[in-house]
Amino acid sequence: MADAERPAQDLDDLARDLDDVDAVTQAVMTASRLLVAMSARSLAAVEDRLTLPQFRLLVVLATHGAAKLVVLAESLGVNPSTAMRMMDRLTAAGLADRQVNPSNRRESLLQLTEEGRTVVDQVMTRRRDEIARTIARMAPAQRVALVEALTAFTDAGDEPAVRDSGRDLYPLGWSVERG
Repeated sequence: MADAERPAQDLDDLARDLDDVDAVTQAVMTASRLLVAMSARSLAAVEDRLTLPQFRLLVVLATHGAAKLVVLAESLGVNPSTAMRMMDRLTAAGLADRQVNPSNRRESLLQLTEEGRTVVDQVMTRRRDEIARTIARMAPAQRVALVEALTAFTDAGDEPAVRDSGRDLYPLGWSVERG
């Protein structure tokens, strides 16, 4: 029965049920499990080359551009020595490199190589495509409701919106500790 055809009491009961924080939390946890599975599948093609933390570091570099080691470590929530070991492995794999900071020659800036950007782009494209296939199976009204609900959810969590214009599949201001 369509919402317009439901008796007012049924709609009140439905609204009360949907306002149950535990029920909503459970629904979000279930959706989160699906999104994590999609993320894991999108990484499958590069799992022989990269660990998840290494990929996270590549995404930070792809999002923010060249950065100092201490900034990367902070973004990842790890010690600088851990970030340095990860960066050493990524550099050896040809996915990132170090450049002298032109404004302070005693510092190095860490950045993606073209190959590193390609890896990030491929993983993010696979992830976006799988999410899009799932969303396409939803009814148009459900997709509208999903956008509204997820926008409210991410706004409540202070998560910036994602731009999707060609190669730029990363959220504005995205940081790994939030994503």
